Amino acid sequence: MTLGSAIFSPSRMLIRHMAVFAQWVDEAAVDRFLQQDDFGKTLATGWHTRLVYLRQWGAIEGFVVPTHSHEVDDPEAPVVAVTVARMRLFQVPRFIRWGRPVEKLVRDHPGASFALAAIRLPRTVSTFSVWKSQKEMVAMVYGRSAVPQPKRHAHAMQERERKDFHFQFTTLRFKPIAEHGSWEGRTNIIPGLTQGK
Repeated sequence: MTLGSAIFSPSRMLIRHMAVFAQWVDEAAVDRFLQQDDFGKTLATGWHTRLVYLRQWGAIEGFVVPTHSHEVDDPEAPVVAVTVARMRLFQVPRFIRWGRPVEKLVRDHPGASFALAAIRLPRTVSTFSVWKSQKEMVAMVYGRSAVPQPKRHAHAMQERERKDFHFQFTTLRFKPIAEHGSWEGRTNIIPGLTQGK
């Protein structure tokens, strides 16, 4: 989905695109999947990044998340943020009201290199954002960025604390270690990484 666009707009749903977020035992398993599996071969024609787990907030079922956290030593290093939420269906209108301003904040933020969302009906939503630096991402989260209405994310999180939109929610932070392919002609989406083979 295109972040920030009107909910009932043809521009919002990228119906010819698919996002896959998966865990792997090791990189050799990823390579085998992309080279030998029919679905993997299709995915290999697109863009993907490989990530190392750093930390998590919240909890979600269906993923084996490490119990230990790591911090990026360099605040100028790029990071990837992934959110996964399972919605309370009656809270969707509230979520849209508070969420769309945050989508626009992330989409237009000068520190974001790439940002999209995805949905798996009826109730799972996810966002994926690449940040030029951890420092810029953290500034966005806490409303400290030099952008118009910088506290949109912070205010939405306060509203979520007041009355949760979700019955499960997590934010995961990752260190990107490689990127492969292109997204709509774009390469080198993650600053400082060498394009993979």
